[in-house]
Amino acid sequence: MSTPDYKSANITLLFLTSVSFFGLVLVALFTVNPPVSQADLVWRKPVVGSIFGLVCVLGALAVFFPNECSRGFNFGKGEKRRGWFSFSFRRGILASEGDSVLRGHHPMCAGFSCHVFNLGGRMFCATCSGLFLGAVVSFVGVAGYFFGNWQVGQNTFLLVWVGILGVALGLLQSPLVKVRRSFVRVFSGALLAVGAFLSLVVVDELARDFFLDVFLVFLTVFWLVTRISLSQWEHEKICSSCNLVSCELGRSTKK
Repeated sequence: MSTPDYKSANITLLFLTSVSFFGLVLVALFTVNPPVSQADLVWRKPVVGSIFGLVCVLGALAVFFPNECSRGFNFGKGEKRRGWFSFSFRRGILASEGDSVLRGHHPMCAGFSCHVFNLGGRMFCATCSGLFLGAVVSFVGVAGYFFGNWQVGQNTFLLVWVGILGVALGLLQSPLVKVRRSFVRVFSGALLAVGAFLSLVVVDELARDFFLDVFLVFLTVFWLVTRISLSQWEHEKICSSCNLVSCELGRSTKK
């Protein structure tokens, strides 16, 4: 049985986090000293708006397919699995029942209680739901700015700092914030998506450069990948510190 390479995983996570925050520094620099565009292309805003809008739509749709998303949730690495793990939540205890189901792509365990919330009898991932709300707000903003008459005006510096802080808080929520409330995760997920949108809008308004806008869109996707990786790291920490011997997930993270 192979052993998970945690050192390699930590280096990857450090790389993702460092590049993400370097991207935030670049956003601040582009705002203070925007590059001079050679030509303000007429089709710039519709094309950039369409690309970013597509990212918003795909991100919003992902929350409706939590089980598909959980395929990247790497519990039990190195083990041969016959299917999904199956667990039941009994008095805060994770009990194995053979082939079980993840709820909101999280195990039904007390350690993950603040990662999910119940709505209408269904369990949802708090972070994904926050990203969904942020994506919806951003999509409305895309329609208003890139395809409508919304003008940023004199609010560029205020908006960009709201955007930068929103992305930073969204990224740092997993490793730093220990408040055991699901609404904190919902809020941080929404902040990340809206913050990325505001950063793009401000840079577009000041630089009016198509390639710089595309760079910001790719940076947004990179931020999302980093956020997902930080969440997975936090999930593995929870399971690796669990002493419940009957839990397959906890045992697999210790092997």
